[in-house]
Amino acid sequence: MLRVLLVSCLLLLPGLAWSQNRSAVEKQFQAWLAQEVWPQAKAAGVSRKTFEVAFSGVTLNWDLPDLVPPGTKPKTPKKQRQAEFGSPGKYFNRGSVDGATSVGRQMAKRHAATLARVEKQTGVPGRIILGIWGRESGYGRVAIRHDAFQVLGTKAFMSTRAEYFERELIAALVIAQQGHALGGKLKSSWAGALGQPQFMPSNFLQYAADGNGDGKSDIWESEVDTIASIAHYLDQHGWVTGRDWGFEVRVPASISCALEGPDLGRPIAEWEKMGITRVSGRPFPAHERKAPGYLLMPAGRYGPAFIVTPNFYVLKEYNKSDLYALFVGHVGDRIQYGVGDFAASWGKVGGLNRSDVASMQRALERKGHDVGGADGLAGFKTRRSIGRWQESTGQAATCFPDAGMKSKLRG
Repeated sequence: MLRVLLVSCLLLLPGLAWSQNRSAVEKQFQAWLAQEVWPQAKAAGVSRKTFEVAFSGVTLNWDLPDLVPPGTKPKTPKKQRQAEFGSPGKYFNRGSVDGATSVGRQMAKRHAATLARVEKQTGVPGRIILGIWGRESGYGRVAIRHDAFQVLGTKAFMSTRAEYFERELIAALVIAQQGHALGGKLKSSWAGALGQPQFMPSNFLQYAADGNGDGKSDIWESEVDTIASIAHYLDQHGWVTGRDWGFEVRVPASISCALEGPDLGRPIAEWEKMGITRVSGRPFPAHERKAPGYLLMPAGRYGPAFIVTPNFYVLKEYNKSDLYALFVGHVGDRIQYGVGDFAASWGKVGGLNRSDVASMQRALERKGHDVGGADGLAGFKTRRSIGRWQESTGQAATCFPDAGMKSKLRG
């Protein structure tokens, strides 16, 4: 309520640019902390001392993304700054893949006993844990410099997802109350994620695990606790013991790329009968053939294709990106099995603004397609909707957005 009143006051001042009135907004931020955040923190069991130490010297961080200062409206993102918005192949750049693999092999040796024990307890393979750990924090080697209370406070006060970050801010204060904050402060990513597994505060409270039996769940300094916490998270999100994450495959031209998606699964043996084969030339494992599999073509016909299992979608519970889950599985396989790059190469696609993709999505929606929302992200619903539209109009289905589609979709 206080945030709404403050925004209303600013809107009553015509011509008042927020960039010229940061000091006024800073005062509003401090009032919001006192009048709106503190009562919630107190109700959650946070002491006044913990609260004051956490916010001592904290001001708004105006450099964070997706901010909506009082008196302004959210901006529609135009430039694409993540791999998912451009060429999917960029996500698998040489340095990232090789670095995560080489250090991952070192960690596999160093923590062999812990990884084996945790896998026995949860069913989550050690290579998968290592893949996540490497992607999230470079096995703890990536410096995490942000003040979590500044990040979460700023985004809770003025961002496009203020309510979400307000809940995470309260969770971070509870973590501090429990004694996990060094000197009363927590370090986080620019998004507020904590420690080596990069848990959001609410996830820390729910999934952080004590791997070494010292009575603490230390995801900042303890590598063993980090391993146990990642495994616990995946286990609690439904990891299926004994199943792989997926297999790179060849998809004949006779099989539509519009068959992609977690809602279009069928036993892997059926995909096999249709003509889909593993790129390795080996048959699918017998226990996998009877179980459901799902077609994944993250770049449509312009890149590698996969048959993935339900465990792939458990990985997406850690990060909603198809490419993230694919990176984790691929690096894990490289660590344990020594596999090389994907057999198929990534095509030179992408280069579109997110707003361009959103425009295409809206055009597809007008034609009756379910694209999963016009968010500018080429997720599986958008990819297969493009394929279905292409097939219905006599085009060769590629199932991936390109610049030439904009004018065609307007027709």
